[in-house]
Amino acid sequence: MVRLHPLLLAGLAIVASATPNTTAPFEKRCRSLPSTLNVPNVNSTTSEFVTAGTTLNFPNADSSCSRPSQHVTVDLCRVTMQVATSARSGIEMEAWLPVNWSGRFLSTGNGGLGGCIQFEDIQYAASLGFAAVGTNNGHDGATGKSFLHNPDVIEDFAYRALHTGVVVGKEISKAFYGKQHDKSYYLGCSTGGRQGFKEAQSFPQDFDGIVAGAPAISFNNLTSWSSYFYPLTGPPTADTFVPFAVWPLISQDILRQCDHLDGAVDGILESPDLCDYDPSGLICSEGQNSSTCLTETQAKTVRSIYSPLLDGEGNFVYHRMQPGGESTGAVESMFNGQAFGASDWWRYAIFNNSNWNPLTLSKNDFALSSTLNLFNIDTWEGDLSAFQDRGGKVLHYHGQADGIITSENSPRYYKHVSQTMGLAPEELDDFYRFFRISGMQHCSGGPGASVIGNGGFSPAASLDPEENVLMAMVRWVEEGIAPDYIIGTAWVNQTQSNGVDYKRRHCRWPSRNVYQGPGSYKDMDSWACIV
Repeated sequence: MVRLHPLLLAGLAIVASATPNTTAPFEKRCRSLPSTLNVPNVNSTTSEFVTAGTTLNFPNADSSCSRPSQHVTVDLCRVTMQVATSARSGIEMEAWLPVNWSGRFLSTGNGGLGGCIQFEDIQYAASLGFAAVGTNNGHDGATGKSFLHNPDVIEDFAYRALHTGVVVGKEISKAFYGKQHDKSYYLGCSTGGRQGFKEAQSFPQDFDGIVAGAPAISFNNLTSWSSYFYPLTGPPTADTFVPFAVWPLISQDILRQCDHLDGAVDGILESPDLCDYDPSGLICSEGQNSSTCLTETQAKTVRSIYSPLLDGEGNFVYHRMQPGGESTGAVESMFNGQAFGASDWWRYAIFNNSNWNPLTLSKNDFALSSTLNLFNIDTWEGDLSAFQDRGGKVLHYHGQADGIITSENSPRYYKHVSQTMGLAPEELDDFYRFFRISGMQHCSGGPGASVIGNGGFSPAASLDPEENVLMAMVRWVEEGIAPDYIIGTAWVNQTQSNGVDYKRRHCRWPSRNVYQGPGSYKDMDSWACIV
């Protein structure tokens, strides 16, 4: 059962006291909203009153978005529209305006190559009283096909779609509720995490609080890293390819070598960056069945996966896959002998060649993407002073078993901000805090205490700010109480209906979580954050 925190209850109580007992006036305002809006470049606006319990169907949605419907849990006004961003580009966006509005505004982000509105996050925010918006990031579908020979669409993807949605969304909210929002928030992960940092770097006035998870920052080199796994492993017929059946053995070997480094042998790496994995023990002995071991060539592939990526001249490009990622998505998505989705960035945005073969990507190509840095998509600016000066807050998190974006890149960005701004961690704490979530795969799920209230894709265990990153941000912005840690929840067998298995405090960087006993490793008081 989700518990309502007093901070949220107070906001809802204020709204409820000013809201008539009937929704009839609200519904009438909703239906008439398109005729009252006067926002430049907006067309095809529709609005409908949606009652709690409705399941909205999206029959025209691109199938690659995998979002054919969305269940709605509160009464709200749903607004849809198209907004032109140039003569040959534009966004589709939605604004969900709840009856019980808290006075807060929130924009959601996107994922992958980002042409899908994340309805689950909009619903999550609206259910908590936020006026919530989201866009298709300037194109339809989860591929990069729309980038081909159209830099305007690339510009939307890089920054413009989200910022436009925020500007227009705030106008919609103001027009509908008759007043401006009190505070503005952002919630996103992966590409959405990158979008959050892009906002802090380039549009510091847009948000008071940003929750950014597993951010796809250093984007150009990230796409080099994730796209290069295909040439590295080769197809399943290649000598370099590591069979699927061997990866569970590798995962167990990693735990054997590194699980104890945090003080507890529990199947979870609290600090995978401390793990220097050596696959030598899995190399086949003479006559051994190769389905249960590694050839020398396959062992070289594994060593490359768990080593930093270098370009053709030996320069650092991107961090290694952190040990643990192989158990939470990397094998199926990155080491499967097929092109990863990020290869579309190379095909359609960098090379502008729909016939390009991802298997031909070489280390000598990496500099091309990073040098072009289309519309500054790298999102690697280290100076966040403008955002800091206006009182903005950033809560940054990253799962330590992320099989899609290695968690080792997030501390690198934190260090980059620290060095650029000349601020020590205790000084950065004033506006920027980073949390490592052990056992979390990419944005959600995984064997650890990974439920932290970070979006509609992972049902929140609680609305207590200590256990919910969105509500932690609200409390930080509105009450000045910064989060010292994030308590994550692990369900029994990773299934919510089975109930809580255990909870764990996740530390604020640069602290590390270390088991000190004397209780069970499932007792969060047996752990301590150690610098």
